[in-house]
Amino acid sequence: MSGNAVRLQAITNVEGYVPPAISFDPTEAPGEIFGSNVFTKAEMQSRLPKSIYKSVVATIEKGAKLDPAIADAVAAAMKDWALEKGATHYAHVFYPMTGLTAEKHDSFLEPISDGQTLAEFAGKTLIQGEPDASSFPSGGLRSTFEARGYTGWDVTSPAYILENPNGNTLCIPTVFVSMTGEALDYKTPLLRSQQAMGTHAERILKLFGHKDFDHIVSFCGPEQEYFLVDRHFFLARPDLINAGRTLFGAKPPKGQEFDDHYFGAVPERVLGFMMDTERELFKLGIPAKTRHNEVAPGQFEIAPMFERANIAADHQQLLMTIFRNIAKKHGMECLFHEKPFAGVNGSGKHVNFSVGNAQFGSLLVPGDTPHENAQFLVFCAAVIRAVHKYAGLLRVSVASATNDHRLGANEAPPAIISIFLGAQLADVFEQIAKGAATSSKGKGSMIIGVDTLPELPTDPGDRNRTSPFAFTGNRFEFRAPGSGQTINVPMIILNTIMADSLDYMATVLEKAVADGTEFDAAVQQLLTDIITEHGAVVFNGDGYSDNWQIEAAERGLPNLKTTLDAIPELIKPEAVAVFEKYGVFNERELHSRYEVRLEQYALTIGVEAKLALELGTTVILPAAIRYQTELAQNAATLKAAGIEPDLSLLEGVSKPIAELSSALATLKAALADHSAESALDEAKHAQSALLPAMDAVRAAADTLEGVVADDLWPLPTYQEMLYIL
Repeated sequence: MSGNAVRLQAITNVEGYVPPAISFDPTEAPGEIFGSNVFTKAEMQSRLPKSIYKSVVATIEKGAKLDPAIADAVAAAMKDWALEKGATHYAHVFYPMTGLTAEKHDSFLEPISDGQTLAEFAGKTLIQGEPDASSFPSGGLRSTFEARGYTGWDVTSPAYILENPNGNTLCIPTVFVSMTGEALDYKTPLLRSQQAMGTHAERILKLFGHKDFDHIVSFCGPEQEYFLVDRHFFLARPDLINAGRTLFGAKPPKGQEFDDHYFGAVPERVLGFMMDTERELFKLGIPAKTRHNEVAPGQFEIAPMFERANIAADHQQLLMTIFRNIAKKHGMECLFHEKPFAGVNGSGKHVNFSVGNAQFGSLLVPGDTPHENAQFLVFCAAVIRAVHKYAGLLRVSVASATNDHRLGANEAPPAIISIFLGAQLADVFEQIAKGAATSSKGKGSMIIGVDTLPELPTDPGDRNRTSPFAFTGNRFEFRAPGSGQTINVPMIILNTIMADSLDYMATVLEKAVADGTEFDAAVQQLLTDIITEHGAVVFNGDGYSDNWQIEAAERGLPNLKTTLDAIPELIKPEAVAVFEKYGVFNERELHSRYEVRLEQYALTIGVEAKLALELGTTVILPAAIRYQTELAQNAATLKAAGIEPDLSLLEGVSKPIAELSSALATLKAALADHSAESALDEAKHAQSALLPAMDAVRAAADTLEGVVADDLWPLPTYQEMLYIL
């Protein structure tokens, strides 16, 4: 079948789409199934001896050290529950430095005498597994021939059942470490950073007179943006299959300029997908809250409720897996690439961050009069200091070859890390900088002018979508993370730099009180010092404006525009110092991540370059030449008949064909004529040679898409993929 025939068949198949049969009782109440496939605390309480249950809860809620002696009882209860749920296997689930999910499955059944089997699951099996570590990225922490790695049970993240038509699996969230105890994953440093942040947050709370409270943790509510395309189109686009984004594609006649997709009516087919995914999420205890159309055509968003950062990160990985699987069931492909389509908005994963616990709620709630809420102001000031002092680390937490396509565009914040506080808090901190805050701007009312409508309360400040790090009422929203990345990395950075700020502030206050300074006066002086030293990071204006680039430089804020600008921040002496001080990473672990990030950057661009060369040479160029041949033959026929042909069409296609041929030759040479001595050299070559060569190939190919006859064009187009669902 020719390339064009594949494209036309894809369109026909989309038009003939039949929704899947309903696989559940439509009268089923969501509340009945929420957490039904999770080994919850309630499930543990009903199955475990009281003393063992209390020990597990103390570890989960208060951060107490896990008692290994309880493992056998927990494992037995977990096994019985899983078998009742139809599980045949168990899997230690971990998160290696690929940023993806990994799992190793083992059967519960073990053979005994006379051909019989017995379901076994011991405590030592629950606590520790041993997957091969040699084939995962390690950045030098492990040699290729050193294969041993360990998974360790993370009791703070509940086990769950993953369903499959042919049998279910008990999944146990774990860390993944080397024989030396060094982290080969992103869960281990997240747990370390959470512990460090909580320790110093608790020092602050004790200074404010609080006693006997649960462990302080960070919370996260990640908003997930994604695209859906019909699977027939997806399978006809090798670039989407292999790279997750379209390497070619002319701008469609209509994009998102009418603003008609954002919060529009959800297409019936997509709504069916959303309902199906939400049911699966609810069963796994994932608190999906909001769903809607996003700005770009074919783009959507789901937002969950806040959860502990560790659980939120695990749920995010699980959510992406579920979305991909359910999309296939509905005849679609779910795309998490940050920029799958050029010319329309890309996708992010806004990480909403706060700290607190069940007793206090969020410690970033200002109240109606934040100028009087000293405890809130201290925690807010800790954020301001952390973001200003460690802006480079926050930037590197979202740096990737894929997110480079999105950051700084009109759907994403700039690479300059700044904080938006809003009018109310900005005013309070301005007062603090001058000596003392004595007032707060209050809420207002909106008079709409229609008698049948109620007065609507208005917040004392607007929101700012151009800010990378914006205060949004009771939390900070980190808008820069990409849609396809793990949220573990930004949460590790946020926890660590908050630990540093809270440690610094607690130490200053403890010393001031010990020296006889009245506590309120010490707090006032500390807040004044912090906003004076670190207030340059606060910016409430338009982050997209050219003037902000100039002003940010004058303020001394870093502007790390690309991934290769940002990655070295990981191994700067001040970064090594802060991570080692709080036990999150040692120097070897940081250097390993530096190497892995460089390698992933180069590999991502390298795969795209090979794809661009292959598609340009074997798909696009032949289609264009066929059209050129048709035009040339038609011109020759006319000339033979004594009619002077119009050669403008032929010339219009011949020029971009020549440009495409030249660009493909340049790209082929850039791929072939290179040898790198280090991961950094390879990454630099990808940035300086491969990316420009790919851009030139795309420019010529996209020009050809606009002039080649539609019946010859082989690839599904943007207007087909974005609008036919």
